[in-house]
Order: sequence, then C-alpha cells, then structure tokens
Amino acid sequence: MRLMGLDVGDRRIGIALSDPLGFTAQGYSTLERKSDDQVLETISRLCDEYEVGKIVVGLPLNMNGSLGPRARLVQEWAEQLGVRSGREVVFWDERLSTVSAQRVLLEADLSRKKRKGLVDKVAAVYILQGYLDRQSQNKTAFDKSPG
Repeated sequence: MRLMGLDVGDRRIGIALSDPLGFTAQGYSTLERKSDDQVLETISRLCDEYEVGKIVVGLPLNMNGSLGPRARLVQEWAEQLGVRSGREVVFWDERLSTVSAQRVLLEADLSRKKRKGLVDKVAAVYILQGYLDRQSQNKTAFDKSPG
C-alpha cells in the first residue's frame, strides 16, 4: 500500500508518494490551489490511480507544539479530503519541513524561481519520509520486544 504525503499551503500543495512497500518517499508534484473542490478531486483521483491507502498531511504546529489558526484550517481541509477520498488521513508535525526543504534546494544551487516551484514538493517528501521512518522504528521496536 502506498502512502501520500501533503504539504498544504495557501497557494500550493506539495505531493509526495511512497514506494509500494512504504519505505521511501518521492516527490510527485505541486498543485496550484485554485479551488478546494478542484484540489480535493485531483488528490482523490491520484489516490485511486496510485492505490494510496493513507494520506499523511503536514500539520503546521506552532514552535511550542500548540495548534494555531493555520493548523486548524489544515485540519478542517484534511477532514474534507478524508471524506472525499475515502482514505484515512493522519497528521505529521511539519515544523521546519519547509525550512529543511529550502536549505536542501539552496545547497543544490537552484535559482530562486526553480526553488519556488520545488519547495512544496520537497517539503511533502520530508513530511512523508518522517512518518515512514517513525512507522519503521515503531515496527522494529515491536519486532525486537521480548516474547
């Protein structure tokens, strides 16, 4: 089962997909956010096409871990996505994912214009890979538990 990772912004949504076994995240695309209906439909269609079983949505928590207005908007939007797509939606703390994505793109010496088009997709990869890594750690810890 594949997983999908989303970095939800005001203007764009970065999309990442896992490999079929759920080990690695790869950047897929960036959607311009013209209307919620259009975006929800596109993401739902991608979930069907790539047989996505779960959607991991980056939750923009405040630096102290609390939910701010932006995080609440993302939660409401993700709830609509879950209903529309018929998929389970889980949240992953996305603090600093965009900063990390920007740093990687700067190190790759990409122009400002190219970075702008890629940062959301790369942030989605960070979100999804973080979730996948945690799931792997939890599974490994469970597998090594006694008896």
